[in-house]
Amino acid sequence: MSKRYFALDEDMSSPERWVLHDTLDAHGKKVGPRLYLNNAPIRFDGRLRVPILHPGSPLDYSLADAGDFPVVTEKVASTLAELAPGDVQFYPVDVDTRPEPYFLVNAARLVRCIDEAASEEVRYGEPEDNLPDKLGYYLSVYGMRIDPSKVGDAKIFRPWGYPAALLVAEEVKDALERTGATGLKFREVTGPGPISDEERAYKRKCRELLEPPPAARRVAWKSLGALDELTVAPGAICYEWPGHRQDWGLIHREAGRLLLVSEGLSDPFISRLEPSVGFGLELALETDAIEVPRDAIGQCWPYLLLKRVSKEVVAHEHLRERAKAGLLVLEVAATGMPSSLVTTEGCVGVLLGLESLTLPRQFPTPFGDVRLVTVKALLPAELEYVSKRGTQGMDELARRFAETGEEHVSRASRQAVV
Repeated sequence: MSKRYFALDEDMSSPERWVLHDTLDAHGKKVGPRLYLNNAPIRFDGRLRVPILHPGSPLDYSLADAGDFPVVTEKVASTLAELAPGDVQFYPVDVDTRPEPYFLVNAARLVRCIDEAASEEVRYGEPEDNLPDKLGYYLSVYGMRIDPSKVGDAKIFRPWGYPAALLVAEEVKDALERTGATGLKFREVTGPGPISDEERAYKRKCRELLEPPPAARRVAWKSLGALDELTVAPGAICYEWPGHRQDWGLIHREAGRLLLVSEGLSDPFISRLEPSVGFGLELALETDAIEVPRDAIGQCWPYLLLKRVSKEVVAHEHLRERAKAGLLVLEVAATGMPSSLVTTEGCVGVLLGLESLTLPRQFPTPFGDVRLVTVKALLPAELEYVSKRGTQGMDELARRFAETGEEHVSRASRQAVV
């Protein structure tokens, strides 16, 4: 009978559980990669310490360092040491506010065992991912399945190329469960694959369609400035978008300005499984540099404005086509917007499609050219001017904005051009 193996993770189901922070040495510095997958234990001056990021119910098995390292109680550590003494290393660690002993576990054995054909989806790191340490290794593995015949005598190990996963033999799983330890979650990685051959072929076709466009967009964005790789704007699964992925990019431009761009309006329509440029456009809003934490960009007014404009563009085909062809004025909700942009009716006006001397009108992708549609926030007086004059008013605004030298740039603090 073939042996069974399981992925061991922290059980996230309880909202009352605690969350651990990064492991620190005696000097208060992050330990990080020095502990990760070492063949021999490392010596440290003084004790290691793990702060509690969010207080809550303590667990016998928790993950610190953003999921890299298990932190366990003595009963879990003794079970692992008894069953697989050669597979794991233990480092005593103090968990803030807790008197009992804890141990940080390093599973130092790597086993080349991932069964790519049986797994749901595997993806290797590519140059365009801009992650040098992932080149030639797995960037992601979904529905992992391993080949038990390649494991050998390892009982606790990490799969080669994807050390984020911690795998254990069935006897280790059973022994840990008998202890009654909290925080354990097991998922089998042996046995039949999680999806059928037909589903796997469908997913492969989806990847073939959805992977080339982001790479092409990154090339375009990098030609416009420094693409921010660290700040994260809130992405989402959005079935109204062509590829069902709603995402955003941030580009640092000259003169200290920030360019926000939509990511996904030009994805192929995944429902059709054929190459296309989706809606045929992406949106761009350039503004002054934003002084907000990297994880709070989703609350800044330029992002909120761009997201609301995208919602209108996605929902109405006639708006998309007009925006691609020329100038278009929209009004969107003013919640979270600077007061200088808000009309007496409680909305904010934007002018789409302004030509720019510093941004391209379109950019190439493997499936066709994509229109880059600029979004400029209007002051209430400018919105009123256009409302009374229609197309002629839009053209005149565009001319006056060009005279200022900042055709498409959105600012909350500026003088109206009318």
